[in-house]
Amino acid sequence: MRIAPGNLPIPQTEYEAKAIAFCRQWLSGQSVFTLRTSGSTGTPKPITLSRRQMRASAVLTGHTFGLLPGDHALVCLNVDYIAGVMMLVRGLELGLVMTVVEPSSDPLLTLNPETDPVDFAAFVPLQMHAMLDHPGHSLPILNRMKAILVGGAAVDRTLAERLQTVSAPVFSTYGMTETVSHIAIRRINGPDRTEVFQALKGVEIGVDARNCLFIKAAASDFETIQTNDVVELTDAFHFRLVGRADSIINSGGVKIQPERVEEVIAELLAKEGMAARFFVAGMPDERLGQQVVLFLEGTEWSASLLEALKKAVQLSIGPYAIPRKTVQVPVFSETPTGKIDRKSTVSASQ
Repeated sequence: MRIAPGNLPIPQTEYEAKAIAFCRQWLSGQSVFTLRTSGSTGTPKPITLSRRQMRASAVLTGHTFGLLPGDHALVCLNVDYIAGVMMLVRGLELGLVMTVVEPSSDPLLTLNPETDPVDFAAFVPLQMHAMLDHPGHSLPILNRMKAILVGGAAVDRTLAERLQTVSAPVFSTYGMTETVSHIAIRRINGPDRTEVFQALKGVEIGVDARNCLFIKAAASDFETIQTNDVVELTDAFHFRLVGRADSIINSGGVKIQPERVEEVIAELLAKEGMAARFFVAGMPDERLGQQVVLFLEGTEWSASLLEALKKAVQLSIGPYAIPRKTVQVPVFSETPTGKIDRKSTVSASQ
């Protein structure tokens, strides 16, 4: 479905009807909208956002990436949640031509590389992996874009390496429903790639006593949003994301940030050319209180790979961070937005 400025088409599917319904609400001047959080870091909850906040976020995105009236945007994230809704708001506020497709693992398959222009799009990592599995079809579309956003979950080493085949600028985004989508970005391909996020113009950031990030911006109505994300603040505008404060594993009195362990494992997998979903979490242990556990999706990893993994973790972090147990899960539980639902997956395995 294509939505041009000033023209709302007749929807052909239930999903298209949902997108058109939001567009009508926005164009009617509705001032308050209620959205749900994705539930990836806690229980899903409704959040009320004002039109002023959402418009401020859309305008900031337009300025950041040089979006102009008439540019083409691909809307392929679920419009029940902030990432999809804000793509619609950007289109309506910035005068973009929007192609709306129902979320799928490879949203580019419905497009013609020669006749369907796309200047701007946002994807989740799972979609990026799927698109890069068909480079002959996807790269001609991706490489013509002004900017490609990847959010909703961390960009692992394997995906970051695969993205080096994309010539258009690709950015990892940081944000949440409470901040009305992204408030910071980092380039993840090309010579300007970096591990450090840069706050967008007008966004104030800082940390609390736990080194957890707080945010104040027009998109938050200039209220301070306190997160549970542990960061390394490099200056007033830049930070490195370390992990979640509420995911820390306390094993025998030693505090372990599972995201650090995951980063070491992801780097090893990238060297092996493996693309596999996994995560690290803490599980109850009588002696240690919690033990470090590696959760694998699908096929079990070889004994040699697991041994190499343990050595890599010990070398990079220390022996206390080595996974003491491996749990194989056929398919990870997911949130409605396609993120791994770690809590549900861990609970189901106990």
